[in-house]
Parts: sequence; structure tokens; C-alpha cells
Amino acid sequence: MSKNRLGFSMDWLLLGVYFSLLVIGWLAIYSSTHSHNPDQNFLDLDLPIVKQTIYIAVALLAFGIGLAVDSRFWYTFAYMLYGIGLLLLVLVLIVGTEVNGARAWFSLGGFSFQPSELVKFSTILAVASYLNYYKVRLDDLRYQGYILLLIAVPIMLILLQPDAGSAITFFSMFILLFVEGLNPFYFVMVVLMVLVFVFSILVPFSWVYFSLILLAVCGAWYYLRPFRYQYLLLAFLTAVSIYLFVWMGEASGLGFSSGLFILSLFLLWRSKQQKLAFLMPWVVGFFCLFAVGGQQMFEGLKPHQQERIKVWLKPSECDPRGSLYNLLQSKVAIGSGGIFGKGFMNGNMTKLKYVPAQSTDFIFSTIGEEHGFIGSVVVLLLFFALIWRIFTLSIQSDYKFGSYFGMAFAGLLGFHVLINIGMTMGLVPVVGIPLPFISKGGSSLIIFSLMLGVFLRFQNKSK
Repeated sequence: MSKNRLGFSMDWLLLGVYFSLLVIGWLAIYSSTHSHNPDQNFLDLDLPIVKQTIYIAVALLAFGIGLAVDSRFWYTFAYMLYGIGLLLLVLVLIVGTEVNGARAWFSLGGFSFQPSELVKFSTILAVASYLNYYKVRLDDLRYQGYILLLIAVPIMLILLQPDAGSAITFFSMFILLFVEGLNPFYFVMVVLMVLVFVFSILVPFSWVYFSLILLAVCGAWYYLRPFRYQYLLLAFLTAVSIYLFVWMGEASGLGFSSGLFILSLFLLWRSKQQKLAFLMPWVVGFFCLFAVGGQQMFEGLKPHQQERIKVWLKPSECDPRGSLYNLLQSKVAIGSGGIFGKGFMNGNMTKLKYVPAQSTDFIFSTIGEEHGFIGSVVVLLLFFALIWRIFTLSIQSDYKFGSYFGMAFAGLLGFHVLINIGMTMGLVPVVGIPLPFISKGGSSLIIFSLMLGVFLRFQNKSK
């Protein structure tokens, strides 16, 4: 960082990356929305690129406000802003405009605003403010409950819209909690629950149960008092279980693996690991019930919601001209770019509008087609530099409130980038999350710009 005449420190790396992403986003939106009509009026507010230019101007203003406002303001009014955000989420359910089946927008004239984007900012402020309180300890269940409540309330209100994509981004705040000492057990449980849910959709329940039993057996043997050839014996017994299950029938495999599980519990008990021997059956039982519940929950989803999950997990069962169409076209566009791309405004898939929602959710396919692998890597490196710099400065900061804010902000940015780019390539479900600073639209762009300005202001607090 270097100081200007006013003694204000500016991180030029962050500033350069920010403006680079804004330019890349503007060019990608111009290319994906250009109508090739020589008579179009570039003063027409109905043109997407004109509207986006206005959004960028407002975003720069928001960035400047974030830089100008004293950091004590955000700390003092963090909970008030959080309350205002929740009130907006309630109001949008009553008087909001419905777009694509979700009542998540306030509309005024030709412009609209999504309050869930503002609530991401206010929730980060509230969580950072709460963690900054000197008595808060993340190893205390009471304080854990309060923080989880701060995060859970906006999630539930957003799910009522319903907007699952915006709701899941709030889970990125657990990165901050993990860094600050929240027990890793919670993260292991969440990851296992997600894996069990996915597995329960892909395969019959017998496969889920069999896999959980073998996983529990391996975990039990890890804690057993070691003896010679222990792991060789475990590998042999596991191979026998798989052979019986796959080739001799499910009943044989489940019976043998269940017996192996009971033997493992007995050995744990004999090895003075009574607590683990008592806990393990309950954990396996919980995940089995969760797998059954996951299957039932999937069956209870609306058809279009089921299709989104099937596009991710079972694309062979989806209609290539229906629910799978967006993803197929996005993959074709990205793949057709090759190493160096087809050049700006020269992407056939982009010019002919083959990719739906290409200027918003699938904006990365425009970059992949026109600028190829090299251009895509450049964009990824810019995001990596932005996120890594924010996280590094946050770790090094002496201003705790700003440090907590920065780590949560970096986590939110990273979550958006991973989900958005991942869904354009079929790596994650299509959930409608914008690519920060690049996707068309004003709400995300303005709020992320404001958060970046606030973060840079916080860095001056510790100088």
C-alpha cells in the first residue's frame, strides 16, 4: 500500500484488479447483448449495455462512498443495517416483483434492486461486529448459537422468495468462523451430509448403507491399538465385503459388512475406546436416516427443482432440448473457444444467442468462447489475486472488526466465483449466482463494489 497526499493508503493491486474486472465485464456484456443493428440508439435506457454502464457508474460511486465513510460508522450501525436488511427481505415478499418464479426484486421504472445482495453485506457486518465483542468465544455453544442465528434468519427469508442460489452463498461465512476457531467437526458433518445427500440420489439406499458401514469400519480400525498386518487384514476384509455385495448379492454383502462393523465395535470396546464404540452406531444411524430423508426431500421438490439437480447428477436422464439445453450450449461455447478464442465479438454461439442468460448467469461462456483458455485463465487469476489479497490483508490487520469483515468478504467472493464458473461447466448445479463485477445487473455489482471500498477503508484503520 502507498499513501496519497491526504495520508490515505491505497492498495493499487486491489484497485487495478477491480477496474480490470469491470472492463472485462462491460466488454463481455456488450458482446453478449449486442444486436448488430446499425440504427440502435446508444442513449436508449432499454439497451442492456446502456443500463449496465449506468450500473457501473453507480457502483463506482458506491465504491467511493465505502472509501469515504469512517470505519466507525459501519461498526456502530452494523446491527441496525442488519435489521434494515431483514425488513427489506420481508417487504420484498409482500410488494416485490416476481422474476423467474422468485419474488426477490424491487422494481422502479426500468431498474430493479435485489435486497438479498444488500443483506449479504449487512450480515457480514453483523457477524463481524458480534465476533469483535470481547466476550465471544467460538468454543462456547451459546455464542455459536447466536452467530448461527444471525446467518440463518436471512437464509430462511430468502428461501421463502424462493431463491436457493442467493441463500447458499451465506454459507461462505463459515470460512470466517473456521479461521477463527470454530470446531472443524461441524464442517466435517456438513460435508458428509452433502455427500450422503448426493449419494442417496445417485444410488439405491442399500449402496448408501453399505458405504457408510465400510467407512465406519475403516474409521474404527484407525483408532484401534495397532498390531502387525492390521491394515492388510482390513483391506482383505473390505475387499471381501465389496465382492459379496457386488457379485454375490446385496444381502450377502450387507450381512458380512454389518458383522464386520459389530466386530470393529467390539474391538474398540476392548481397546478402551468405549466412547467411540458407543458414538459410532449413532452416527451411522443418523446418516442413514439423513439419506432416507434426502431421497424423500428430492421426491418432494417441484419438477423444475428436480430437473436442476438431475442436470448436475444425472444429465443422461434430462432433455437436451429442455432442462439440459442451457448447460450443453454453455459447454459448447466454452469448448469452441480453444486456446486463444475466436476474438472479441466473433463468437458464433454468442452472436447467435445460443446460450440462454449468457449475459448474467452464463457470462463466463462468452469469455471462454471469445478469449479461449488463455482469457479464461486470466480472469481466474484476476479473481484469485483479488481474493488472496483481501484474505492476506485481513489476516495481517490489527483492526479486528475489519479483519473479520475482510475474511468473510473474501469467502463470499470465492464462493460466488466457484459456483458461477462451476455451473457454466456442469460441475455444480445451476442455481443462478452472478459472477462478481462481470455478470449483467446492478444489485450484485453495486454491493460488491461498496464492500470492496469499505474493506479498503478498514485497512487504513490499522495504519
